[in-house]
Amino acid sequence: MNRITRFLAHPVALVAASLVLLLGPSGCTTAARVGVTNDFDHAVNFRAFKTWAWYPQQPRDAEGGPAKGYESFLDKRMRAAVAAEMTAKGLTEVTSAPDIYVAYSARVEDKQQVSPYYNGLGYPYGYGYGYYGRAYSPVTQYKAGTVVIDIIDARRKELAWRGTGQAQVDQNTIDEAETHRIVNGILSTYPPQDNNARR
Repeated sequence: MNRITRFLAHPVALVAASLVLLLGPSGCTTAARVGVTNDFDHAVNFRAFKTWAWYPQQPRDAEGGPAKGYESFLDKRMRAAVAAEMTAKGLTEVTSAPDIYVAYSARVEDKQQVSPYYNGLGYPYGYGYGYYGRAYSPVTQYKAGTVVIDIIDARRKELAWRGTGQAQVDQNTIDEAETHRIVNGILSTYPPQDNNARR
């Protein structure tokens, strides 16, 4: 019997191997996943919108700008990411009389996640032996970056579309790569493709 066969013959080793196979791939994809939701006014003809501008009273972002009179790093990242996505969609940024206004809010919060593999007995999968079972913690702490993008019908001065994206981040701000990833995820759902939306 070689070393691998002897290793797998132990019950604790089988549990550890199973966890690596089950949790390994999901661990790689969790950081790359952006949870996105949106809502919109079904009476709006989104295809008619051709030009856009930033909402004049942009609220304060998570780093204190731009409502305090300066552009924060996050504000610069958000504006660059949104502008790139809007251009890719064929919308032109203008300085006056836009079809739509765009506004955003962004924040980073501490979150908790309870493992779906926890059985409430202090160890996963119902196995009660071995070091792994005693050391297992069912709750994971992480930071989540949440971005909300609003699209306002400039003529009616009413909210037409809202998209929200959330992703796990590594620090108390949303870095450049994460900003582009979250914004891309949110605006990938704009314009809405719902059958009830007017064309």
